[in-house]
Parts: sequence; structure tokens; C-alpha cells
Amino acid sequence: MKNIFLFLIVLFPCFAQAQSRLSGKVKDSAGHPLDAVTITLKRDDKQIASAFADLGNFTLSYNDAGTYVVSASLVGYEPVQASVQLPGDSLVLVMQADSKGLEEVTVTFKRPIIERKVDRITFNVENSILASGGSAWEALAKAPGLQVNGSNHLTANRKGVQVYMDGKPLNLSGDDLAAYLQGLPSDLVSQIEVFSNPPAKFEAEGTSVVNIITKKAKKQGFNATLNSGLTQGLYTGYNASTTFNYRKDKLNVYGSYGFTHRHTFQDHDVSIDYGDSFWSSPNRSVSQSDNHNYRLGADFQLAPNQVLGFLVTGSNRAGNNDGQTLTQVTNRQMALDSTLRTDNYSSNSSNQYAYNLNYNLKLDSGKRSLNIDVDYSPYQSEISAYADNLTFLSDGQQTPSRFHIYTPSAQHIDIYSGKADYTYQLFGKWDLSSGIKYSSTQSRNDFDYFNREGSSVTAVPENSNHFIYTERTAAAYTSVSSTFGKWTLQGGLRGEYTQTKGNSLTLNSVNARKYFKLFPTAFIQYKVDDDNEMQLNYAYRIERPEYNRLNPAKRFSSPYNVYVGNPALQPAFVQNVEFSYTYKQDYNVTAYYSATQDLFSNINVQDNETKIYSGTHANLGSSVSTGIRLSSSFHPSGWWDMNVIAEGYWQQEKSAFLTSSYDFHLISYNASLNQTFTIDAKSALKAEISGTLTGPGIQGIYRVDHSSTVDAGIKTNVLHGLGTLRLAVNDIFNTKSNYIRINYLDQHSSFFHQVESRNVALSFSYRFGKNVAASRSRSTASEEERKRAQ
Repeated sequence: MKNIFLFLIVLFPCFAQAQSRLSGKVKDSAGHPLDAVTITLKRDDKQIASAFADLGNFTLSYNDAGTYVVSASLVGYEPVQASVQLPGDSLVLVMQADSKGLEEVTVTFKRPIIERKVDRITFNVENSILASGGSAWEALAKAPGLQVNGSNHLTANRKGVQVYMDGKPLNLSGDDLAAYLQGLPSDLVSQIEVFSNPPAKFEAEGTSVVNIITKKAKKQGFNATLNSGLTQGLYTGYNASTTFNYRKDKLNVYGSYGFTHRHTFQDHDVSIDYGDSFWSSPNRSVSQSDNHNYRLGADFQLAPNQVLGFLVTGSNRAGNNDGQTLTQVTNRQMALDSTLRTDNYSSNSSNQYAYNLNYNLKLDSGKRSLNIDVDYSPYQSEISAYADNLTFLSDGQQTPSRFHIYTPSAQHIDIYSGKADYTYQLFGKWDLSSGIKYSSTQSRNDFDYFNREGSSVTAVPENSNHFIYTERTAAAYTSVSSTFGKWTLQGGLRGEYTQTKGNSLTLNSVNARKYFKLFPTAFIQYKVDDDNEMQLNYAYRIERPEYNRLNPAKRFSSPYNVYVGNPALQPAFVQNVEFSYTYKQDYNVTAYYSATQDLFSNINVQDNETKIYSGTHANLGSSVSTGIRLSSSFHPSGWWDMNVIAEGYWQQEKSAFLTSSYDFHLISYNASLNQTFTIDAKSALKAEISGTLTGPGIQGIYRVDHSSTVDAGIKTNVLHGLGTLRLAVNDIFNTKSNYIRINYLDQHSSFFHQVESRNVALSFSYRFGKNVAASRSRSTASEEERKRAQ
């Protein structure tokens, strides 16, 4: 522990330094405060400090007394400068409107659907016709490089993902993550950022990071947006949402609310070859849910350079799932032996909340800043599940064996965390960012098993389980960046000390672990000229098992199908290297290498004697992937834009498993094409079509078949530009599915999984309120600290 405290002390430097400050106001000739005015403080023609006015207020820092010159500039106003003797009283600057006027100047900016930046790819959801009107989960599946499989496992370019929302980790995974984002209307999402190699200020968990940025109004006064959507597949779903913002003087209050009703189905067909018999189990389940998502926040400007903020977010979900499986058992001659009919029904509810208190301090006119966050996030879910199985012989006669069970379960998670981030400059050339964080998580899981006979139930203690998992992590990081001529360098180091403990009270079994790891990141960019640049980056990351993978409770869906977690799962460690070349910011070629050790994965094991098919998780060996990814933006004409991504790669999966080992290799591909067409600029009538092709893949002993999807949509503005109407058709050819095979030793099975993805979505949004926009869309220190809610 001593080394850890020394590490924290070295990485988090003291920032106190005595300085004097000049506070002032800037107004127009009518006395109204002006926003985003550039204020500069000079002495002897040397710039001392600069700042942007925030609603007319500004603060400048200086060291020595004397005579200085303060200047102010803003597009549409004549520049102003004044000589001041410091220290002195506060200053008021008055700016006159430019006599040339701005009415003759029209500036248009069209944000593309996909933006490529130095360390990320940004998918602008609010600009995509296809991603609007549905759920945030469906929008994720349309973001470039993101994949969702049949088990609701999200990956980015086939690498594990940690999902953030507005810069804060969601701490949900698998079905819990999918359920939460399926209840969040995509009309509340502004952007999705995909970090292939995340910088050091992100937590080390997750090979890649996906940051979902929700919409926040930036206009002064009161303004709001109303959204509604209707989705028609086999069943009908609908959603409605609103965002609002009120900003006056030093107070900014904002919030959103969304309601989603989902009604959908999914098919999950399993075929198993037990050697002496074949089991074919087609399944269809229908689910319904009502979801409420909301957030309410406020920021108060304590001083020109200090902001105190509070944010509450919540999600409430209630739903049910009803499914039936008809399993046909045949012998080697394909003659029917027996039929099993299994009915599964479950009702579920979940509540998730997050409370955040934030303080932001800017020093030296923004050159230094301190950001502090304190968070508490409780989560709870309850499931009541029923399973009934009847067996019939080949002549239709029912056997006396019966299987009727009731399995209620509950999960309670409490997450406490606090962090501080400090940005500063060193020697006037190096930009540094340091931070510390501590988080504590406890997950309490209760699973009870009852046999049912009519209305009476009998407890089966040996099949019940009560499991408590705790995880505590202390972390510190420092990252540094600078530009020297054509070279840009960035490096970071993050250290994390983690303590985990899984305690199965029922099994009287404890799995505990403590470890300290360093996670370096490095980035080098060389700008050959204005059109050509190259970059190299490296990151070392960790992937920790999700809480549900660790819970050893046995969950029976039938007498022959059981799922059980593995409390002995260990984290996996991943190394990523990427080298890329960019031409004119529109064409990019990236060569990459990724290696994972102690990969943990789903596994299925069939017992050819008892005919029990088990699902669990295990640490396997290594996974290596290397390939080349091409991406480009084309603009064939002013009304036609194209984004193309194509990838070819080689993958290896290698591990000991069961009584042998495997060494699988694969060459595969991925490709996507997104096109937008401006049909009529005056009414903003646009069309969009997108296609994705995913090649075959491997994961442990699983071999995954290829899949594809094509989506199309159209939108237009209505009601004098205050409303937007969108119509989209998703998965037009109904080809988005997962087909998986296992052929290893005496393990022979296959799965076909398809979530209802072909549907028609109609959505409408309407904007109203005071339409006084800020003069400039600012990128403040707090925004750069992962887009903190404004």
C-alpha cells in the first residue's frame, strides 16, 4: 500500500499559486450583456491572459501590478480596447454594433453523420434519419464499428466495451445494459463517441470506450423540444420524450423525460447432436415493457470561474416475457422419440438512479482547472420466473415426469465513487491532466428455487443461492501532451489498485483477489503537411467480468437446460497497437494489432449421457486479431455524401478446454456504407440509406456465421422549420441474425438467434421556446472533461 500512496502523490501535483485577478463585464450599447466575447490582457505588447465572457462576465489573472491593455472582440461588433492600472476596480466594456451589419453574411455548417477525430469516431445520432425515433440501444447498433450479438453483448471492432453516458460509466452490462438503453429514446441522444484506444483519464476497464452524449439545450431563456415515435413490426411500440433548458444569469436548469413502450419478439433455436439422438428446440419469446427515463440538473455560477452543479438521473422499467419451446427428440434414423413442451414466463422490474455533485474551478483564465465529482448510484431489479415442462412420447401420450418451478430473484447494487481531475500547463508548452478516483461497489443477489404443485410451492434450498460481490478500486492517472512543429505527442499512465470478493453464502464459498496494475497509453502524430498525417497509438487495458457472470446461482429454463455463473472468473488484459495514415481528413487507413490474455467467454457444455445442456463462463487462453481498416468520406456532389468503412483481418483463438486444446484461425471482413441525399435544401428534405456486412468470426469454440442489414429513411422539416418528420425502414431484407456453431471433441450444437429488427419507424420532433442562441458554441474545460451537463 505504501507504493500506491507514493504513486498517487507523484501523479497529483499541488496547484496552488498566488495570483491577482481582474473581474469585469462587457455589454452592448443598450446595456445587454454579451456572451462569448474574446477578452485579452496585454502588457508591453505581450499577451498575459485571455478569456471568453460568460453572459457578459469575465475574469483575467495577472502576477504584477502595472499598466495593462484590455481588448475585446466579437463578430458583429467593433473591437474595443482600454488601458487600465492594476490592481484596480472592476472594469466595464461597452461594444458598438459593427456598422457593416451581419445581415448580409450567411454562414452554414452541415455536421456530418460520422466525424473522425484524433482519438475517436463520433456518430451524430441527431443528424441520422435511421437512428432517430427508436431506442438508444438500436442507435448503438447503427454506430460505425459497434456490434451487438444475440446475447446482448456489445463490442467495438470485436473488442470489449465499457459504456459511458455523458462521461460517466453506466456500470451495466449484458441484458441489464440492453434493457436500460432500450428504454431510452434515441431522440434524447445527441452523439455516440467510440474510442478505440481510450486515453488515460478514462477508467482502465474496457478495451474500447463508448460514450453516449445526451442532448442539452444551449439557448438562453426557456426552450424545449418534444419528440414522439411509433415503431411497427409484428407488434407496435411507441415512445415520447422531451428536453428542456432554462438559463438566466448565474443559474442553468435543464432536464429530460422519456417514455418507451416496447412490444417485440425474438427467436432462439437450438440444435444439439448428443451422438445417439438429435434435439431440435425452436423457441419464440414475446416481451413487453414500459420504460421511464428522466434527468434533472442545475448549474450555479458561484463566481466567474467557479460552477457548482447537481444532477439526478433515473430509470424505471417494468415488463414481462412469455416464451414457448417445442423440443423434438429423434434417433439416429431421424424417427421421432419424444417431444418436450416448455413454457417460460417471467415478470421483471428494475430501478436505477444516479446522483452527482460537481464542482468546477478555473484558474489562470482557464489555463488551469480543477473538477471534482461525487456520485452515488443505486440499482435494483426483481424477476419472478416460472418454467413448466411436459414430455410426450412419439404416440402423443404424456409421461408422468413433470417439471414446474418458480424462481424469484432480486439484485441490489450500490456504487459510491469520488474523483478529482486537475488540468494545468508545464513550462508553457506541455498540457497536463492528473486525477484520482475511488469507487466502491457492492452487489447483493438473492435467488430462490421452488417446486410448484398447483398453488402450493416447496423450497429447494440446494438449488437456491445468495451471493454478495464487493469491488473497491483506487486509481490515479497523469496524461501529458504537446505539439512541436509537425509532431504531436501524448502519453498517459494510469494506476489502479483493486480488491474483489465474491461470497456465496449458500455454498459457503469465498473468492477474493487483490492486484495493482499500471496501464500506459501513448500517442504520436506527425503532420507531413496540410493534407497528410500519420499517427501511432498504444494502450494497455483490462476487462473485468460483469457482475452477472460471477453469480453461481443455477437458473433452469427446462429440466435439460441450465445456466450458472462462475465466481472464480479472472479479469482479462488487452494490448492494442494502431498505426494510421490520413489524407485530407477524408481518407484513413489503419493497421492494428490486438492481443488478449486470460480471455473470459460464454461457454456451452453438453453432457451426452444426462442430456443436460449447460451454459456458463470461463477464462480461456489467448485471442489475437490483426488487420487493416479503410475508412473514407466522399462528396460526389453538394447533395450527396458517402461514408465507407471496409476491414479485413486475421484472428486466432487458442486455449486448453475440456480434455484437449484448440488453435483456431480465421480470415474475415467487415464493411459498411452510409449515404445521405439532400433532395430539397429549402425544406431540408433528405434521404439516407445504410448497409452493413459482417463477416464470419470465432470466439473460443464458437464459430459465428456472417450477417448483413440494409436500412433506409427520409426526413423533412415542417411547421416553418420548428418541426421535423422522419420515416425509416430498418433491416429491409430481415437478414440481421446470429448463427453460431460448436464442433469440438464430442460437443456438437448450433444456435440461431434473431431479435425482431425489421420494422417501420415514424417519428416527429417539435422545438419551441425563446430562440436566442449564444453567439458561439463554446468548448469549455468542463465540456472537454467528458461533456459535463451544462
